[in-house]
Amino acid sequence: MIGRPATQALHLIGIATLEQVARHSQRELLALHGVGPKAVRILKAELEAHGLEFAEGHK
Repeated sequence: MIGRPATQALHLIGIATLEQVARHSQRELLALHGVGPKAVRILKAELEAHGLEFAEGHK
């Protein structure tokens, strides 16, 4: 589970589901105030567990 700051940052830009997370790159998410490397690692693991991945431009 990601922390409250990261959750709030995602909600502020309309992200509430893993499918919505997958529409963004890691770089885009890291640019959000409150979203750090740990949150991105957790999100990546959850995406992979559901057969999803970040949008292109994440490497």
